[in-house]
Amino acid sequence: MTDDMTEPDDGASEGEREPDPSDSLRTFGAAVQGLREHAGLSREEFGALVRFSKHTVASVELGRRMPDDEFVELAEPALGNTGALRKAAKHLTRGEPGLAAWFRRWARLERMAVSLCTYECRVVPGLLQTEAYARAVFDNSIPLLTDDQLEAQFSARMERQRLLAGRPHTAFSFIVEESVFRRRLGGAEVTRGLFDHVLEVSAPRNVQLQMVPLEAEFHACLDGPVRLLETPEGRRLGYSEGQQNGRLISDPKEASLLQLRYDTLRSQALNPKETRDLLERLRGAL
Repeated sequence: MTDDMTEPDDGASEGEREPDPSDSLRTFGAAVQGLREHAGLSREEFGALVRFSKHTVASVELGRRMPDDEFVELAEPALGNTGALRKAAKHLTRGEPGLAAWFRRWARLERMAVSLCTYECRVVPGLLQTEAYARAVFDNSIPLLTDDQLEAQFSARMERQRLLAGRPHTAFSFIVEESVFRRRLGGAEVTRGLFDHVLEVSAPRNVQLQMVPLEAEFHACLDGPVRLLETPEGRRLGYSEGQQNGRLISDPKEASLLQLRYDTLRSQALNPKETRDLLERLRGAL
């Protein structure tokens, strides 16, 4: 096995290893590895130049360790002195436990958005979930989550929910399929609590909830869930998520198409008052 192959143990101690590597760490590590291989250096040879062990080099290249400032400064001249590593190091962020790697960038964008639009046909959107409902969602994960993984995801979900209360000037729009609310995930008691919670958090003027009724004859978002946001600079971005993946959509034409679909679905869904009336009827039927 060459020293460039993924090693079962990169030598990083628990204190050094990132518990949940971020995309930026993985990208930085890949850049280091690419430059090192271009220079014809093994990990051991490169480690001697930057005064770190080949195991530390492996940790950085695999995105499992935040590089020290000294590592970056010594790596530059060893790998061509292009300045690329210094510039890239300024944008390094640690992983966010509990958030899927492909969702982290979107989660950061949410925190500064002036508007957020969400269409869901699978589960109640995370920002509207109760603690009990969120746990029911995570309990249905396959493979089963460990207790630590479950708590990390739960904590991240609850932290995200602070957006609703903490950003009163942000416009939130949610469109959810009626079938999602009719699914009693976690049981009747969990569902009853969910309805009470959704009715409460969707009451503020900056939060709009609409439901797509079961009998709807027209539907503009048959391709699946949609998330859209507007940045403070007026830029529109989209996000599409599926099984084990997610994609940030920055192309203006594609984001505009998704916005058109979302706006069309708004006109096809029940209005907010009709939605609240239906939610209250579903609550009473439990």
